Amino acid sequence: MACRIAELRHKEVINESDGVKLGCVDDVEIDTKNACLVSIIIYGRPKLFGLLGRCDDIVIPWANIKLIGEDTILVSCSLRRNPKKKRILF
Repeated sequence: MACRIAELRHKEVINESDGVKLGCVDDVEIDTKNACLVSIIIYGRPKLFGLLGRCDDIVIPWANIKLIGEDTILVSCSLRRNPKKKRILF
């Protein structure tokens, strides 16, 4: 199946280990020397409507991409998520 880079932007990226939707492809990294795709990049989510910046971007190397389908891209990556701490109000 042939796929253009412009078509990658509309595909959802899903982590195959836990089934979490990571987002859509926002950018790609290309090695211009060898003319091959190095990684896909998913921008971090905005904090407080973007006023406080963004979370870290997710960079997925080409070796971790398992399958590119019609609507989704399955990847194998381990992301560490910080559990929310409970706050006690006095």
